[in-house]
Amino acid sequence: MNLVILKGNVGGDPRITTFDNGGKVAQFSLATTERGYTTKEGKEIPDETTWHNIVVRKTGLAGVVEQFVKKGTPLLIEGRIKSRQYADKDGVERTITEIYVDELELLGGQKREEAPAPAPAGSDDMPDFLR
Repeated sequence: MNLVILKGNVGGDPRITTFDNGGKVAQFSLATTERGYTTKEGKEIPDETTWHNIVVRKTGLAGVVEQFVKKGTPLLIEGRIKSRQYADKDGVERTITEIYVDELELLGGQKREEAPAPAPAGSDDMPDFLR
């Protein structure tokens, strides 16, 4: 079974490609971090961040990425890992590993300063000195 589950933050604004038939592909990087720790002997082991190349080929999901995902967005991704080869501009063969997304979940919701303040219950009956 080829299954990858990643939870991380988007490293840069996604690149969206739109095709003549209306299909879309979104590509972006995702950073995942394993938290550091201190050994019994007192040695500090630092955080370790890994970068992943993400590809969203499903048009509906690519539309969600286009509309809601930007640099720093926290995501939970489920997909498949694939490697492919290509020749760079100098003709050198390169291999790239990518995660092809099957499921995507936006994490975190609105930032506090962007969320509208809820109206207090019974605000119509609130005394003026509390407004």
